[in-house]
Amino acid sequence: MRRVAWRVLRAILMMLGSVALLAIMLLLAANLWVLGQTDERIEHELSQCRGERVGIAFGTSHWTRSGHRNPYFEARMSASARLLRLGRVDHLLLSGDNRTLSYNEPITMWRDLLGRGVAEADMTLDYAGFSTFDTLARAHEVFGVERALLITQAWHLPRALFIAESLGIEARGCAVVEHKAKGQWRLAAREWLARLATLGDLYLWERKPHFLGPREPLDIRSREEIDGEQPDWAADTPSAEGR
Repeated sequence: MRRVAWRVLRAILMMLGSVALLAIMLLLAANLWVLGQTDERIEHELSQCRGERVGIAFGTSHWTRSGHRNPYFEARMSASARLLRLGRVDHLLLSGDNRTLSYNEPITMWRDLLGRGVAEADMTLDYAGFSTFDTLARAHEVFGVERALLITQAWHLPRALFIAESLGIEARGCAVVEHKAKGQWRLAAREWLARLATLGDLYLWERKPHFLGPREPLDIRSREEIDGEQPDWAADTPSAEGR
């Protein structure tokens, strides 16, 4: 009886081991594929980033759970403002999560960039960028973006670029300055899993964005039109209709 039980247990363990090995191999293959397909389109120095009319800034929380300013948010906003000053982008699409009245990533980005001297005319807000996929799908389908410079951390760019290309956006990545943060290893591990999930989103279950809505092509004004303009510090928070 013990021998039979041991054989059954051994067979189960071998099966579980094979499944685990297959999962690890699939995870590695997916990540190597995504990284290999996007590596040449990522610049790690802002001054070297190729110019595009539109820069897409991805939303994230302004604060960490411990109550400190989020270094990832700070890096993305700092890079976005600098890219405008350098003339690497003409217009910023600020896309983030606005699921509740008390949490609004696009407005937070808009206010932060106003404080850095960015003109309102240089920004468009996307209130339904609930994920990287949603941000890029809406950029293409709603805002008519065909080419873009993606502004985010280096670890995020491979997945973002891979999604953009799959959705029809010719994109390049501009990696923002990296800041060491507590729990960064968890983000890296989550990103490895997210890259694998992305392949499923794109090629297996054909994921769709949570919300699209009517087409709203970006209003990109020329440098001459906005030259000399200053941010309107007294302006009310922009409504969804005024994006």
